[in-house]
Amino acid sequence: MSKPIAIISVINDLVSDQRVDRSAITLRKAGYNVLLVGRRRRKSPPLLPRSYDTHRMRLLFEKGPLFYLEYNFRLFILLLFKRPALLLSNDLDTLLPNFLIHKLKRCILVYDAHEYFTGVPELVGRPWVRGCWKNLEQWILPRLKFMITVNDSIGELYKTEYGITPLIIRNIPFKSNTNIEEKGLKRSKIELEEWKRQTKSTLKLPEDKAVIIFQGAGININRGAEEAVMAMHYTNDVILLIVGDGDVVEFLKTLVTRLGLEEKVYFVARQPYQMLYTYTAIAEFGISLDKDTNINYRFSLPNKLFDYINAGIPVMATPLPEIKKIIEYYQCGIFIENHEPKHIAECFMTLLNDKEQLWTLRENAIKAAEQLDGEKELKVLFDLVYICNKENPVI
Repeated sequence: MSKPIAIISVINDLVSDQRVDRSAITLRKAGYNVLLVGRRRRKSPPLLPRSYDTHRMRLLFEKGPLFYLEYNFRLFILLLFKRPALLLSNDLDTLLPNFLIHKLKRCILVYDAHEYFTGVPELVGRPWVRGCWKNLEQWILPRLKFMITVNDSIGELYKTEYGITPLIIRNIPFKSNTNIEEKGLKRSKIELEEWKRQTKSTLKLPEDKAVIIFQGAGININRGAEEAVMAMHYTNDVILLIVGDGDVVEFLKTLVTRLGLEEKVYFVARQPYQMLYTYTAIAEFGISLDKDTNINYRFSLPNKLFDYINAGIPVMATPLPEIKKIIEYYQCGIFIENHEPKHIAECFMTLLNDKEQLWTLRENAIKAAEQLDGEKELKVLFDLVYICNKENPVI
């Protein structure tokens, strides 16, 4: 008997989306043939081999209303000519075609909200555009049976607004990516410094400078990147490593040139997970500086927080509720009080100069990495699929 088909759709280019990768692996373990659908941008790097099938659509448009219309139309046509038993729709911008196919073909639909979509800063000040997305959300969400999201706070927002109780799956890496001994996280101080020196040399970074890392696939407005760059003007013997992509990266590069910070701020394009891990592990600590300017950021629990912990490095963050909960529970980081560049620079230098605190926070991060297990986290999805199959037998 052939395996049932699960189709996962997401609007990005699949390269660095760890959450959908983990979902695909989980559905494959649950007995599905998995197809992950996204898009291929003009500058998208090639995908590394995966244990499931992928398809990236080449679109005429890369942004704006025509991009969303084209993507949703193309996704609908693709799904129409498939025979899925299960659809996993990631975020509101993929939900409409999935919902329509779910109704047409009577297959299972699971909606995964990676964020509180209608609260993103890109929609602030754009009431008409936000209204369109909100109307779509208000039409579909009350009709959904299965929904998951990234943390308790966002889950409560959806429950209050639509009466649906999402299951919670946080963005925690698999335990296989948190092999403490294999990755050498428990090196002595001397061994760690030598490893960092050699690795920096390989990565063509200054060997004698401490590294602070700011990573992410969404380095966008109001995430504190601009202030972090400006803070580097007040620092010594340290570099800020910005790894990833986002709406403000080009502006950040211009800002670095304008402020003459080329020797203090380095940019690295988006990386596959294993390479990203290497960049993260050489840092003294990682930063997550989202501002409380919108409801989505207020309740965010970003990938990079768990990536920092997974690499055994401390975290410096804004004390937003979900982030604060993790850092305080594991005692693996510290908080900034405001986004003034001078204050951020003081926090940078104070922590870098306090070697004892830095080492204690590092040890706590390693302990947290041992406890946080993405496979256990994704058992929620595995169990949900099991329930779905009991009600709609497909395996």
